[in-house]
Amino acid sequence: MTEVAEAGPRQRPRIEGGREEEILDACVDIVAELGYDRLTMDAVATAAKASKATLYRRWSTKAELVVDAISRAKGCPVPDGVDTGSLRGDLIALACDEGGFTDEMPMSVTAGLLTALHRDDDLQRAFQERFLKPRLAVVSQVYERAVERGEIGADVDVELLASTLPAVIIHHAFVLGVEPTEDLILRVIDHVILPAARGPQAS
Repeated sequence: MTEVAEAGPRQRPRIEGGREEEILDACVDIVAELGYDRLTMDAVATAAKASKATLYRRWSTKAELVVDAISRAKGCPVPDGVDTGSLRGDLIALACDEGGFTDEMPMSVTAGLLTALHRDDDLQRAFQERFLKPRLAVVSQVYERAVERGEIGADVDVELLASTLPAVIIHHAFVLGVEPTEDLILRVIDHVILPAARGPQAS
């Protein structure tokens, strides 16, 4: 009887040296400049001075390449070690430090992806799993600590509250055309998030 070993999805070979990083950097730049819809594997290959065959050996689809690129981009880091001791301080750190809403790179990348996320299933799945998931985990920890400290009322919908700051900032940036400045972020935190966190019983 022949034994068949169980195996997960085959890992595509990495590109040697610094070439992979150069390709990913070129991809991020194109997403930020032209958007996902206008990005092509040819354009990335040309910008990175690589062959299209090299790209396809590593990434089978445009969605895989783009999400890999933005997930590892130096300008869009996953927040690390955010714990200032208060919900307000944590939210300011998340929103205003490197990789936050006041940074040009992550906001440009977000703008480049918005039109495609709602209609490209492959992009949406990869974006949620590889880009959003680790960042949402950090935000979840911030709100969990706030609950433990008693900063959030017992009757507050924490999941909805946690999505409010990015929702308001993204609406201002991409619908109203209002730059996401630190002042705007502080207004949302102080006049929307923190009052809502206390809950109706605190009114």
